[in-house]
Amino acid sequence: MRRKIAIVTGANRGIGFEIAKQLGKHGVTVIMTARKEDQGMAACDKLKQEGLDVHFHQLDMTNEFSIRKLAYDMREQFGVVDILVNNAGISIDGNKDTTNIDLETVRTTMETNVYGPLLLSQVLIPLMQESADGRIVNVSSSMGALNDGMGGGYFAYSMSKTALNALTLKLSADLSSSKITVNSMCPGWVRTDMGTADAPRSVEQGADTAVWLATGDVGTTGKFFRDRSVISW
Repeated sequence: MRRKIAIVTGANRGIGFEIAKQLGKHGVTVIMTARKEDQGMAACDKLKQEGLDVHFHQLDMTNEFSIRKLAYDMREQFGVVDILVNNAGISIDGNKDTTNIDLETVRTTMETNVYGPLLLSQVLIPLMQESADGRIVNVSSSMGALNDGMGGGYFAYSMSKTALNALTLKLSADLSSSKITVNSMCPGWVRTDMGTADAPRSVEQGADTAVWLATGDVGTTGKFFRDRSVISW
């Protein structure tokens, strides 16, 4: 049997790096992407030293040419993609909230956190349809859930994750007749550069559900998960 091929965006650090590491330990060939080539190569080299089958490909989630080049290169090199983990994301709201957030911050956040994953999914779906078991995993957040827990603050980030969850639902419905499943997951508050050292969860805990959705016996599509359990949108 051939190795499964996975693409993990934003894999140079934090949760993305840990997802790539865990997928590699599952015997998956992992394409690690990052916007900055030097950081991505350094992260890839660390996992290669652990004996994992990982490769680096530069990717700017805000650049259409960069996204389409990744899809072209994947077709040329592998001819198939089994797993896409849309992990890359930014949180640049600072201390601003809905009353004073500037539109440029909102636009930039949506470009990276929503429009990038949308286009990347679109261009990779033809390659994922070559797989007998395609999986798209969107790394979202409970901060985007439309329930009493959303609260105030972090408007751009929260709205982008709400939109990413909507993308999950729409993609899963539009791909319902295919062999591709699409799910969202919330890693929780994790100790990363974005989450800060004050966060209660490790990167291993944060990555676990994404890896399970990518490789495990999940059997469902169009759902939102945390700690391998379905949570409310």
